[in-house]
Amino acid sequence: MAERDYVSTPVADALGLRDVITGLAKDLQDLRDRKISPTEGLARAAVAKQIWNGVRLYIDASKQLERQARPVPDARQLEGDKHD
Repeated sequence: MAERDYVSTPVADALGLRDVITGLAKDLQDLRDRKISPTEGLARAAVAKQIWNGVRLYIDASKQLERQARPVPDARQLEGDKHD
């Protein structure tokens, strides 16, 4: 079993990606079992593609913000406190 990725897990949890993946797997099975039409399958795939595009944009934006972040100065420096 792979080690859990604690860095990306909060993002996956926040975006509900486990449910998205479960839904995609169910859609595929429904298509194979002929419970949905090929047209409906294509529509669901188009929606899934947009979800993943949104996830990609979210992660890219998070990385960009992280790269641009500046360190927070020590609170003593902010207050002008010279005591150690």
